[in-house]
Amino acid sequence: MGHGLRTARIGTTLTFVLAGIFSGTVAVRMPALAGKLDLSEGRLGMALLACGVGALVSMQAARPLMRRLGSKGILTATGPSCGAALALVGVAPSYPMLLAAMSVFGVAFGLLDVAMNAQGSAVEARYGRPLLSGMHAGWCFGAIVSGLAGFAAIRLGLTFTPHLAGVGVAGIPAALALVPTFLADPPAREDRTGSRRGLPRVVYLLGIVVFAAFTVEGMVADWNGLYLRDILGAPESVAALGYPLFVTGMLLGRLAGDRLRARFGVRAHLTVSGLATAAAFTVVVTAPAAGLVMPVLLVAGLAIAPVIPFALSLAGGADPAQSGPAIAQTAAIGYAGLLLGPVIIGFLADATSLRVAMAVGLVLGAVIAGVSRSLPRDTPARAVRAVVRQSAAGR
Repeated sequence: MGHGLRTARIGTTLTFVLAGIFSGTVAVRMPALAGKLDLSEGRLGMALLACGVGALVSMQAARPLMRRLGSKGILTATGPSCGAALALVGVAPSYPMLLAAMSVFGVAFGLLDVAMNAQGSAVEARYGRPLLSGMHAGWCFGAIVSGLAGFAAIRLGLTFTPHLAGVGVAGIPAALALVPTFLADPPAREDRTGSRRGLPRVVYLLGIVVFAAFTVEGMVADWNGLYLRDILGAPESVAALGYPLFVTGMLLGRLAGDRLRARFGVRAHLTVSGLATAAAFTVVVTAPAAGLVMPVLLVAGLAIAPVIPFALSLAGGADPAQSGPAIAQTAAIGYAGLLLGPVIIGFLADATSLRVAMAVGLVLGAVIAGVSRSLPRDTPARAVRAVVRQSAAGR
């Protein structure tokens, strides 16, 4: 295996780590943001909606951009841009400015997400074996780091503004340092008639799965801290640990995901993941105390862990000549979960209670299980080998 390919794998994984730090820093300080600007659950939900709209718009734009620039070109710009946008969220002095800053952050993060997954798919194809779950484990590691840093910041009395601004500014040179490690993936090819082929239908089916999983992850990231603090009575410092516990479960599940995928196949694994997610949220919404919810959040993280990397990897391999655009399309459908999820949870919480709103996780787990049963039966190991053979034939 060439040195350049190993470097690309490490650089891509570190990009996932950095993305986890960016998104996790926002998530862990949600209660502090609500307190800084005196936001109700509905207004906080609209701020998160602005971020989701930005991400969804940029992901729709990512499909033609991936054809022209490839993942390396997009990563070169979006990594540093994400750090700058995070700093803007931190210093926003009013609710309208917060909405604008969250929109900018969503645009930058949406492009970063698509491009790093496309880069990971390119590295995976060159290796000839599943790797994307392990790369997504890097995102989990970054989110855990951000959660622990958030816990420390709260205990030390560091407020929302300097915390987010500091992380954002530090992320700019970190992102720039990773640019030389990326593979220069070629743009998507046209067919012999000169027109671009449509994407395989399975890409849209996988988009539904990713939609449900993104909504679950976003729900825990954005609302779990408030649920533990306001509904179950946990102190803010304890509530801040709920998200890191969830992401720790995701980290463990994703570290083992590539091996489990090769052994059991995607369909069986994702079906079990959906059922386990539904079971975990059944406990979360019925538990009377935070002490019972904390270990269940770890289980929920384990359950949801493989869904997004497996689905995006399969989308990237469905048509190797259009790997980047296929990932962009699947991710765009999935990110609609981040568009709809925050506002749905916020409005449900306002209309009923946050406990009732969190029951959406139970429904989404069942959706993942049901849709996954419709995926093709091909084994992941064969799918990845097919990607390598087709890519080699194309070259």
